[in-house]
Amino acid sequence: MISTLMRRAKGALAVTIATGALLTVTAPAQAAPAPTLTAAGAIVVDGTNGATLMAKDADTKRPMASTTKIMTALVVATLPGLNLDQKVTVKQEYLDYVYVKGGSSAQLKAGATPTVRQLLYGMMLPSGDDAAYALADTFGTGTTLAARTADFIAKMNAKAKELGLANTVYDSFDGISPTGQNLTSPRDLANLTRHAMTNTLFQTLVKTTTYSTGGTSSVAAWSNTNLLIQPRPTGYAYPGAIGIKTGWTTPAGKCLVFSVVRNGKTIIGVLLNDEERYMDSMALSDWALGPAAGSKTALQRSNTEPIPDVLD
Repeated sequence: MISTLMRRAKGALAVTIATGALLTVTAPAQAAPAPTLTAAGAIVVDGTNGATLMAKDADTKRPMASTTKIMTALVVATLPGLNLDQKVTVKQEYLDYVYVKGGSSAQLKAGATPTVRQLLYGMMLPSGDDAAYALADTFGTGTTLAARTADFIAKMNAKAKELGLANTVYDSFDGISPTGQNLTSPRDLANLTRHAMTNTLFQTLVKTTTYSTGGTSSVAAWSNTNLLIQPRPTGYAYPGAIGIKTGWTTPAGKCLVFSVVRNGKTIIGVLLNDEERYMDSMALSDWALGPAAGSKTALQRSNTEPIPDVLD
């Protein structure tokens, strides 16, 4: 009799837990284990309250590659009195830097005068290191290019300290680290992104698929390297994806910060050093929010419809 009552009690408890789980964003995480990932470090958080839904080595410092540009964009976007229509002259030094470093480029033209707005798109969509350099040079303080970019990086570190990102340090405005000390953790990067996504300009930048260069670049339009938001056949067209940023360097591996909205819920995920960053991001999103119509199509791969992983 006692054992029967215990079994009934356990059954009732299980029902209560399962029922309660259905009422929260973390329901899938409680109902089933998170997908196995190839990422060295990862985290998924509730985009509204920051609650951790899953984590894998989430507090270890790692190189972040071009996800660095999340902070670069945030520093610029939150500058007092920012004039997005301010024109900036593209210096040959920006282009030489990209060539020497082998970095990703917005393919800006020397002597062109893009606006600050255009430079932000040039940095966040094609992940242009030349555009990032132009922004750092423009909004840093100093009498030389080196002094101005160093000052801008100091502003990035000050913002990280202000936001309590204890495992984050910048030595770069674009993710090409000169010292190997451009580091963050998945948790810090998720917290930074949650903060950045409260800025309407930042939100608009990261969800844009293409943007006209206005003749300031050798290409007519910039395309977002984040394949989650790109339509087929060049992207995954993942349901509910709203950004954020890709990154790749040899030390960092493939990185992705992503956000997905579904059924009124938002998640933010970070994957560092993940060879299968897109498959992992979609599997995590389906796990955290439940699959949506189109999820299976987004996850499909085929020989006739290859989706190239753009490296930046």
